[in-house]
Amino acid sequence: MKDWLDTYDERDWQTTTEGSVRYALLGLGWWTMDLALPAIENSDLGEVTTLVSSSTAKAQRLAEENDVDHGISYDEFHDGEASDAYDAVYIGTPNAYHLEYVETAADLGKAILCEKPMESTVERAEQMVDAAESEDVPLMVAYRMHTDPAVRRTKELIADGFIGDPVSVYGNNTQPLLEMMPDHDQWRLDPDISGYGTSVMDLGIYSLNTARFILDRDPVAVQSQMSSHHEAFADVPDERSGSVLVLEDDVKMITTTSQNAHEDTQLKLTGTGGQIDLRPAFHGKCTMHLSRGDMSATVSHEAFDSQREMREEFDYFADRVLTDGEFVADGHHGLQDMRIIRAIHQAAESGDVIEL
Repeated sequence: MKDWLDTYDERDWQTTTEGSVRYALLGLGWWTMDLALPAIENSDLGEVTTLVSSSTAKAQRLAEENDVDHGISYDEFHDGEASDAYDAVYIGTPNAYHLEYVETAADLGKAILCEKPMESTVERAEQMVDAAESEDVPLMVAYRMHTDPAVRRTKELIADGFIGDPVSVYGNNTQPLLEMMPDHDQWRLDPDISGYGTSVMDLGIYSLNTARFILDRDPVAVQSQMSSHHEAFADVPDERSGSVLVLEDDVKMITTTSQNAHEDTQLKLTGTGGQIDLRPAFHGKCTMHLSRGDMSATVSHEAFDSQREMREEFDYFADRVLTDGEFVADGHHGLQDMRIIRAIHQAAESGDVIEL
């Protein structure tokens, strides 16, 4: 088994070490300011030159506090103010606001890195893809697990036959949302802003997309059940959700997710000859537990917390922008996740098997 682990290149995706991408950051919540901003500043190929928020005053204050050149409002962004100061935009706003910023960024000819999920509905995500393609600008969806070394190594090992033929996948992602953010009126619990629901859109997407990336297989059918119990989840259907999916080549997948449970993340992939269990999987410090025959090993990537994962994500994005390279997680890739999420909700509502 040692031979399977010793040849890994941490940045096997990198094609350039030259140049820099200047970013405008849209949506200045804690994720952007505490994770995205320092991740870019610590990256090799990027710098932040512009902050965009609901008001000019807020944006300028945060820009001054973080030694960023420009702070502008959303309205000023739409008007093209400071557009000469940045090459790309990072969109970290709530889901239902992504489309309008993508359309403006595309009109301005800027490369786009948009947080997942792409938007609140499939139809709005389709409009995002159309907007980027009509202006011939790159659109990447921010799946930070794609550059996590444990995930990339898992993908490589499975492609090399480490687990034999893939048979099944189990994915779980849960967190105590109300302990983290006690506000019952937060946007993740508002379907007009979050989209189809809360748990699958915000958490289940990790299991679904990471499995798609690792196995290079998409779901073809899904069954699902979901329910909500706590009063804070009265407007969304999926405080708790569980799904059974069939992927291409008849690989079976089970996913569970909840926004009101003990924090836990896992992605376990089992084949005819072995197993790789990523646990924890999605909240930083992803650890691989490998077994094959009588052998087993654990490989921990302790240095890769969420900020380090995002640094790799931003450098991957910049690498592709600087070289005109192709993105794995382009708009069409993210749009497929939106279609899968919609099918999961349709299956839960109807009680039927939904084919994709």
